[in-house]
Amino acid sequence: MTTPHIDAAVGDIAADVLLPGDPLRARFLAHRFLDAPREINTRRNMLGYTGHWQGRAVTIMGGGMGIPSTAIYVTELVRVYGVRRIIRVGTCGGLGDVALGDVLLAQSASTDSRFNRLQFGGHDLAPCADFALLRAAVDAAAAQQVPARVAHVFSTDSFYDGDPQLLAHLQRHHISGIEMEAAGLYGLALRERFQALAILAVSDHLQNDVHMPAAEREQGLARIAGIALACVAAADPR
Repeated sequence: MTTPHIDAAVGDIAADVLLPGDPLRARFLAHRFLDAPREINTRRNMLGYTGHWQGRAVTIMGGGMGIPSTAIYVTELVRVYGVRRIIRVGTCGGLGDVALGDVLLAQSASTDSRFNRLQFGGHDLAPCADFALLRAAVDAAAAQQVPARVAHVFSTDSFYDGDPQLLAHLQRHHISGIEMEAAGLYGLALRERFQALAILAVSDHLQNDVHMPAAEREQGLARIAGIALACVAAADPR
């Protein structure tokens, strides 16, 4: 069985999925980290690969940009393919005292999106990471000597423009990163009962106007993928 957006056969996708936004990043990570990766999805060019990490099946697949795209792929992965753990690996903008290259382990994700409210009776949901995955990520980062902080992030629907006061609101509430997917992923995890975590590398500082070069973005992505895979290896195989 396939879905409107994924052409993999049931059984081709592992229970553990790393989900970068960019399908080309998925291909890069699969070939860098997985043993014998094979391409399992090409529909809409949202590339996906399944291979093995330390003997455990893992899928790395793109999820697109923004909550709506992420929600489509995550919902189909969980409902049709039986995925039980999804770790978003991506980049974010930083603010406050974070620096380029810092790794954020997103404990919670606030948002300006109405996606979760639409499915929570118009009320405010508190989307948060799975604690077991978050704890495993803290341990993995320490073991790999990667400085990482447990942080709060903000998922926005507006890459350009948006609320001109947003950064001030975020800094006042001690939110360290801004991206576009984690709140939707965490909301879906609560509803669909799977484990979720977002691990993010700070690629741009939104107040200091400094930006990470492309080569360093790849290195940062590889660093957080290493943490994510260690979380998968430590997870209960349920």
